[in-house]
Amino acid sequence: MELVWRIASAADFEQLHQLRLAAMQDSLMQLGRYDPERSRERFASSFTPGATRVLHRDGKLLGFMMLRREPEVWQLDHLYLHPAAQQQGLGSRILAGLCREADAARRDIALGALRGSAANRFYLRHGFKPVREEEWDIYYLRPHSNRHE
Repeated sequence: MELVWRIASAADFEQLHQLRLAAMQDSLMQLGRYDPERSRERFASSFTPGATRVLHRDGKLLGFMMLRREPEVWQLDHLYLHPAAQQQGLGSRILAGLCREADAARRDIALGALRGSAANRFYLRHGFKPVREEEWDIYYLRPHSNRHE
């Protein structure tokens, strides 16, 4: 069962939106913010196919991430796994690999997570530190490990 990454295309939008919605549904419902149309609009406003990598195993969509490699900091705008692929260590493997890449490139990683989401604990476990909080989101930064070289 080989994991295969590929670059997204504009044609992937609907499938990725549905995966994102499924991955966030429990958290959004807990906050009283589950609204598929609002979710579609938010995703549409940030979806950049060339910066989005889609993960498949045996031809099935498992997840995706969107990473903008800015000169000073890498912005991780999306990292979602299908609910059936969660809680198996896959997200940790993906994020650890991304952190190794960022360390080698001497880049920090910034991201935001929905307040009240299990994603917050996930990012804290991986060395991300909260830097700002807003009404619905918490923003994090993970400094690269080569900062003092």
